[in-house]
Amino acid sequence: MNTSSANVRIRGLSARDIRFPTSLECDGSDAIHPDPDYSCVYVLIFTNVEVKGHGITFTIGRGNELVLEAVKSLSHIIVGRDLKEMFNDFASVWRALTSDSQLRWVGPEKGVVHLAVGAMVNALWDLWAKVERKPLWKLLVDMEPEKLVSTIDWRYIGDVLTKEEAVEMLRSMKPGKEKREKEMMAHGYPAYTTAAGWLGYSQEKIERLLKEFMAKGWRHFKIKVGQDLEDDKRRCKIVREIIGPDMTLMVDANQKWDVDQAIEWMKELAPYKPKWIEEPTSPDDVLGHKAVADALRPLGIGVATGEMAQNRVIFKQLLQSNAIDYCQIDACRVGGVSEVLSIYLMAKKFNTPVCPHAGGVGLCEMVQHLQIWDYISVSGTMEDRIIEYVDHLVEHFKYPRVIKNCCYMPPKISGYSTAMWEESLRQYEFPYGSAWKDLFERGIYKDPRKGLPNYIEKGHEVEESINPTAVLAHY
Repeated sequence: MNTSSANVRIRGLSARDIRFPTSLECDGSDAIHPDPDYSCVYVLIFTNVEVKGHGITFTIGRGNELVLEAVKSLSHIIVGRDLKEMFNDFASVWRALTSDSQLRWVGPEKGVVHLAVGAMVNALWDLWAKVERKPLWKLLVDMEPEKLVSTIDWRYIGDVLTKEEAVEMLRSMKPGKEKREKEMMAHGYPAYTTAAGWLGYSQEKIERLLKEFMAKGWRHFKIKVGQDLEDDKRRCKIVREIIGPDMTLMVDANQKWDVDQAIEWMKELAPYKPKWIEEPTSPDDVLGHKAVADALRPLGIGVATGEMAQNRVIFKQLLQSNAIDYCQIDACRVGGVSEVLSIYLMAKKFNTPVCPHAGGVGLCEMVQHLQIWDYISVSGTMEDRIIEYVDHLVEHFKYPRVIKNCCYMPPKISGYSTAMWEESLRQYEFPYGSAWKDLFERGIYKDPRKGLPNYIEKGHEVEESINPTAVLAHY
């Protein structure tokens, strides 16, 4: 840590319920989630100096308020603490956030509580990177192996990967790191797009968007499936005819099917040559994923999952049982950066390519850091690896992802790229923001405040400073 930051401590934490009305255009729609309103709990960590940490966890609307309350319940664990002390033993900080003796009963490293942990841990890593004046990917790349491994809680996964193995894994990749970093800076990391494939889009919209993306050079496309087999065949046929036989098609069922149904459904879609089927069944069904993968590999179709896998233990089992061909980490679903790092390292041991899930609110901004670190410091290859890209909501971020030649370019600004514009927060804070008030007044959405006590009707606004209405905890 820079000596100028040695006495930095956390003096407060605020969190806000931010939602965007994406369901109006069917953006993000799939077989299980037909009406998503892309949302996030936006965490802001204040220190006794000017630097702040910004963290995000992603949801799709209702339920965002539950994550917000979980952040409130956990905030006392980090507020008032010294940064140097925390960063010297970050695994203990993560363990404290995930092991509250009472909260753990309602969310033992899964669900609402774990999403809240993700937002807070992401904010802490953003703060750490800003203190070191580096983008997060560069902070990770420059860490000595022992230091990086010390930020991970190894409980429950040491039977497949030990700390010592992880350190040696990272040491073995030191040769060539500078060359790989220069390559990243020059060319970036390849991406695929889901922007044309949402299930609620009309045929005209799908065709138009595909042609627009192809004109920009995109060659890898994913579409949603799982609601109606004949319609899926029709849509896959349209996409394959437009993109041709040599471009990549992936399909995503978003957990819609039972195991046997997934196998039979994908046999019907096999003629359209999808690279993978994503989330074919329950995200917790490790043996079900294995059955699907074993049945579909002879057809040349891989299985991808991880977007809704709740923690590193599920990933451990998916990897060690060879139940997936592509490991899809999510920057928010598990407990933030620290837990994601452990998943990358396990995927390396099992030689399974990582292809991050993105889109949502801020996911593209975050996963680019993680995947760039993976290439430079962990896997050393981009073979059979690619990052999801969706162009929604980019305008709300101060330092949004930069796409060049269909590749993510490495961020140059310090932090985790999670800071949003204050005006966006004011407009889309739920239910008080001006954009939501307008939607309520026009009758497009039902105002959830109707019938609630008058003091809630007054609403509130939160500045990026310590404000009594926003602060969940302060020191």
